Amino acid sequence: MRELSELIEVENPAWPVLGEELRAAAVPVELPDADAGRGAAALLQTQVTARSFLGAFLLHSGGAFVDDGWLRVYGSPAAGDPRRLPGLAQVNGYPAEVDPHWRPEGGLVVAHDVLGGVFMIQGGTTEEVGLPGQPGEMVYFAPDSLRWDALGAGYAAWLSWTLSGGTEEFYEGLRWPGWRDEVRDLDGDRGLTLYPPLWSAEAHQDLAGTSRRVVAMAELLGLERETCREFDGADPGFLGTV
Repeated sequence: MRELSELIEVENPAWPVLGEELRAAAVPVELPDADAGRGAAALLQTQVTARSFLGAFLLHSGGAFVDDGWLRVYGSPAAGDPRRLPGLAQVNGYPAEVDPHWRPEGGLVVAHDVLGGVFMIQGGTTEEVGLPGQPGEMVYFAPDSLRWDALGAGYAAWLSWTLSGGTEEFYEGLRWPGWRDEVRDLDGDRGLTLYPPLWSAEAHQDLAGTSRRVVAMAELLGLERETCREFDGADPGFLGTV
């Protein structure tokens, strides 16, 4: 494993560029302060350098609520734990002590959306992890189709895209009038479950007319996994621990 100094003391660190993108984002972004010590530990276990967007985000931010909280991007544990936004280490079940032999299951979960969608960095070949895409590519578990899709971009391009307003087109057909008021103040470990469920035709006939309930994100992810198993006997794999 590379030492922490090798990961942090790099030429051309990404934070000046990423920090500017966060400040100039086309959508509202709330950026909790990072817990520096736990952020450094997470960086060491992840083994990415501060030259990358992922390393810079881990080191300098306590995560982010993007687009009025519709999307939660995970960084270091937030200092003081405001709004219960978990860190990347918790979401991916990092070991308590840095372990050079530990690897995340399938890939690294880097974000959840309020509907239970999961953004992950693909961690191996399709044969190895059962996911689409290539190693290092972003993949998305969609709550309306209950399947994984490859996004054709890496973490840095994906994060820049979200900050530039890409979520508006990406979630077209999955948002309803007044969604911002329902989402804006939710804690980072909470999501929305819909009835009729989002994967049903009935929900899309009148999305605004669905019944929506705030639930723990862990409950929402568990329901999605259980539904996948019941429908086609396929397990979508690890969706994150929140």
